[in-house]
Amino acid sequence: MAARPIRSAAPATTLDGMAVIEVHELHKRYGETIALDGVSFDVQAGEVFGLLGPNGAGKTTAVEIMEGLRTPDSGTVRVLGLDPERSGSQLRERVGVQLQQAQLQEKIRVGEALELYAGFYRDPRPVDELLDEWGLAAKRNTAFKKLSGGQQQRVFLALALLGRPELVFFDEITTGLDPAARRQTWDLVRRVRDSGVTVVLVSHLMDEVEELCDRVAILDRGRLVALDTPTGLITSSGSEQRMRFRPVGVIPAGLIEDVPGVTAVTRSGSQVIVTGSGEFATGVTAALGRAQVLVADLRLEQRTLDDAFVALTGRPFDDAGDTTHDEKELEAAR
Repeated sequence: MAARPIRSAAPATTLDGMAVIEVHELHKRYGETIALDGVSFDVQAGEVFGLLGPNGAGKTTAVEIMEGLRTPDSGTVRVLGLDPERSGSQLRERVGVQLQQAQLQEKIRVGEALELYAGFYRDPRPVDELLDEWGLAAKRNTAFKKLSGGQQQRVFLALALLGRPELVFFDEITTGLDPAARRQTWDLVRRVRDSGVTVVLVSHLMDEVEELCDRVAILDRGRLVALDTPTGLITSSGSEQRMRFRPVGVIPAGLIEDVPGVTAVTRSGSQVIVTGSGEFATGVTAALGRAQVLVADLRLEQRTLDDAFVALTGRPFDDAGDTTHDEKELEAAR
């Protein structure tokens, strides 16, 4: 199944008429591997903008170009109105970055790390202020290696915010964290957004993007296949829903199958599973009511971004990471 045409929300602009990030027809190739193939999108001031895709989709390459760490083969990028390649020093004063594989020396103390990085900025946030803000004051003299995963993530977030950035990039910031630490990190991202900072969030986690992002761009095999709000992507993809219930009594033959929007009716033990689209669930409920068939354990399974990805690309998200190119070859090319 071929990818559907890109669905996009209205162009994003700041109050002064200029997008915080403007990406136009971005191309990048590593040897025979096409990492980005004509990618275009804007990022609006004050939003959490998600870049979602499986491993090898081109997310990190796109972000590294926006950060000025890589040079595109063609296309244009403007971040806060500047060219990242030519104005890297200016942007570093205005942009915060938390890389996917960020690390600190094991023995460096939390306070020492913030004070060291504060020296890179002309007007840094006070270290004590950041320690208090991110719940790290009690860990000021603790070695980095002795922190929990969630605490280490707080340190990286604090480091990214030292320079009073207008824009921050967070790349796979919850990878390897336990569920509790992930939720805590999500709360921190919301706090960053609520402070007025624009956030670009790179992730391959559907629930994370759905939970945090105002808009999301879905990348697959280097191409932008969709751009919209999470809800908009789910709704416009036309993904089917499922409802499950346990009937108390016999369902007349053909009763459910004849309801508009129903595409399949199956059984799993005592449960009936109905798949469909549109307002099929309301129709099924009404038909059962007219037939005086009582049901128990009724559950409607909501559509998700996983369903939207399948509808847009024709394959499950987990399978999308199986590219035809060796990941090690791509890394070597980089």
